[in-house]
Parts: sequence; C-alpha cells; structure tokens
Amino acid sequence: MGFETLVVTREEAHAVITLNRPPANAISETLVRELNAAVSGFENDDSVRCLIITGSGDKIFCAGADLGSAFAGESVDAFIRFGNGVLRKIERFGKPVIAAMNGHALGGGCEIAMACHLRLLKETARMGQTESNLGIIPGFGGTQRMPRLIGRTKALEFMILGTQIPAAECLALGLVNRLSKEGETLNDARALARQISKRPPIATRLILEVVDDGLEAPIDQALEMETRAFIKTLRTEDAGEGIQAFFGKREPQFKGR
Repeated sequence: MGFETLVVTREEAHAVITLNRPPANAISETLVRELNAAVSGFENDDSVRCLIITGSGDKIFCAGADLGSAFAGESVDAFIRFGNGVLRKIERFGKPVIAAMNGHALGGGCEIAMACHLRLLKETARMGQTESNLGIIPGFGGTQRMPRLIGRTKALEFMILGTQIPAAECLALGLVNRLSKEGETLNDARALARQISKRPPIATRLILEVVDDGLEAPIDQALEMETRAFIKTLRTEDAGEGIQAFFGKREPQFKGR
C-alpha cells in the first residue's frame, strides 16, 4: 500500500513507520488515517515483532497539528475522536511500539510518542504539550497520558505553562526510556527492536496487556489478571523452550507458540 504522508519499511523482524511531512511532520487528517492503516497492517503479521515510529529529518519528530488544515473541516469532533482511537490502538498494540524521536515532539507529536510503549529521544530535543500557548488543550490524550507517566503535579505545570521539556528532564521524569546522541536515535531504536524481537512474543503481548489493564483496576483484580496471564504463558511452547535453554546454558529460540 502506498502512503502520501508516511514511509513504511520492513527491517529484519521489525518495521519502521516514518512520519513524512517535512519540515515539521505536522499532523493532518490524511496522516492520522494513514498511520491507522499502517499500524493495522502489522497487527496480524507474525513476522513483525516490533514497530518503530519516527519522523523524517533530524530536527522535528512531529510538531503537532497542521494548524492550516487539521481543524479547518466541519467535523473537527470526528477528527479528534478518530485520532484518539488511532493512538489508543498504538497503546493497545499487541507488540511493542517504540517512538524514535529524532527531534522535538510537541503537541500532537508528544501525544503520539506517549501512546508508544517505549520512547527514545535525541539528547538535544524537547517534548511538550504546548497547546495552551494557542489557547486550547491537548486533544489526542495528552491530559490523560502525561499525568499517568510522570505524575499529576509536574504534568499540570507543563501543560498549563505550555512548557517544552528538555531531553535530560524528560529522562529524569521517566517520560522517555533513553536519550540518543545526534544522528543515532533511529539506530538506537533499531538495536532495541532487535532485542525485543528475540523475546517471547506471547509473554511480551501479555505483559503489555496486564500492565495496561492492571493500572486501571483495583489491586486484587489486577493480581488475578496477572495470575491468568502467567498460567497462559506457562502452557506455551516458548516457556518450555526458555526453561530448556536455561538448563542447557544456551540462548532460547522463541517461536511465538
């Protein structure tokens, strides 16, 4: 499938989705719909065990909505609701999704990154929900994800003031997993994707599910979710392989069965 606003490539056991609307990789309705199609296309592809979302260029991952077009239509509410659904699909994707932020991630770009499971940020870049500088608020989940990731107090400060958060502070707050040197963000994400691709796919998927569901549930219910998922993994061929490899002092070869 050809895309107007994305470049999608397969590399080994992972795929790279590049936001391709230079210079700012701004979010349009077309980009959101194509991102939905690209992510959906890998949902049932067992040969792809991890996704990377990055941006074209080396200065901006995504600067947020294209203010000239994103909110110009008559159905802004439908666009926002659809976009929220796309980001939730990323967040609930059954394989790890890595945001490789090769530049600034602001507004909707920050929201795309926060919907990913893991985040790598260039050490000179910034993140932020800067919508209040325009007299609006985040509309793709920023008010909900940022407090869950870094806590209510700092999230409120950053969103009310429209702060662009420096990379070092993003790391200290737990907003990102790792920082990358200039020109190395995508390569670092690829290295992480290779590590993930060697992990047991069923266990990885269930970790994603149980953590996400469990954070929203009472502790007793969450522990029951974990118990059911543990038993499910214990009955897989991958569990047998992992245990045999442990006793055989060799690297396991997980097949996703």
